[in-house]
Amino acid sequence: MIKSRVRIGFHLLLKRRFWSILLFGSLLFLIRWTKGAGYLDLYSVLLKPILPGTAQREWIKEGENIERNIRLKLLEKDNSRLRRALSLKNFNPDQRISAAVISRSSRNWWQQLEINKGTNDGVLKGQTVIGPGGLIGLVDSTTPLTARVRLLTDPGHQVGAWIDRTKRHGILTGMGTNRPKLIFLNKNSLAEIGDAVTTSPASTLLPPNLTIGIVQFVDEKALPSPYAIVQLTASPDAIDWVQILKNNGQK
Repeated sequence: MIKSRVRIGFHLLLKRRFWSILLFGSLLFLIRWTKGAGYLDLYSVLLKPILPGTAQREWIKEGENIERNIRLKLLEKDNSRLRRALSLKNFNPDQRISAAVISRSSRNWWQQLEINKGTNDGVLKGQTVIGPGGLIGLVDSTTPLTARVRLLTDPGHQVGAWIDRTKRHGILTGMGTNRPKLIFLNKNSLAEIGDAVTTSPASTLLPPNLTIGIVQFVDEKALPSPYAIVQLTASPDAIDWVQILKNNGQK
């Protein structure tokens, strides 16, 4: 008798626990369902075997191909621009003189430097001086064994410059830093960040189309004329050797 009562009580306990768990689970399900999650879950389960479909896969592939093509074109443009910016005009070896930088003054770091070639080697005042990356300045004075180079960054030093993309001329003016200012002769410069700056094709002081630098900043609203800040491709602060071009010497 006692055993049968224990069994009946145990079964009742199991039934109560079962119904309690079922009720609690149903309550959680109803809460989730009332927030719309149940519909989304059911919809996701039903669509999972067929997604992504053939059309969706084609759209995904087409989007990826378009993205790759756009990135490739941008990389090609950047590569072409940088190659133009870093390329130097090929001069005959007989038309240039290689020289080492032998002295720099901390007070005139951005103004000048001294090289170990002078008039005995054919170096003359006014000749063009280039370094790895492009134009750095002009020969300012000479001795039989040495020469002084006036840098593009020397405050007040001006040379004619040109942006080929916009066909605009300007005057590159040293500011005492590694970024000279390019003052445009037109009220609308049309310049953009990344434009390559070279020596003017109309210049009589410098050979044409020598690389100078890259436009880093443009102010179209500046008065009396717009200007740009140019990052030189040949860093004057890191130059330890140069080449002097003999074709434009002033005798």
